[in-house]
Amino acid sequence: MKVEGGCYCGAVRYASEGDAMMKAQCHCRECQYITGGSPNTFVAMPADGFRYTKGSPKQFTRKDLERAVTREFCAECGTHMVTKVPGMPMTVLKVGTFDDPSLGQPQMAIYTVDKQVFHHIPQGMPAFERLPQR
Repeated sequence: MKVEGGCYCGAVRYASEGDAMMKAQCHCRECQYITGGSPNTFVAMPADGFRYTKGSPKQFTRKDLERAVTREFCAECGTHMVTKVPGMPMTVLKVGTFDDPSLGQPQMAIYTVDKQVFHHIPQGMPAFERLPQR
């Protein structure tokens, strides 16, 4: 799978290639902050297949959380594009930043323990209170 995308204003662009490791809707409370209240639809791709092709993002990592993720976003328009999880060889890409968002069709819903009543999970989609067991 090859994915290209970038921020709303076009200042930051990326490309990612490899086999998708996970395609999901995340309902966790942290993702609700990032999206403005909705679940976050993402595709996790191999870290070694990811690169920025234009510009460079600003990064944010919470200091008060153990194993806090690093979020990468455009410093100009604020679009959140990437999340990096410590110790995981993947880059989590936000589907809304894809040039072709149809590539990000989620296969499951995760962290439904934090799901809001107005969040929609398509009928028949596997859903997990946290992460699925491997």
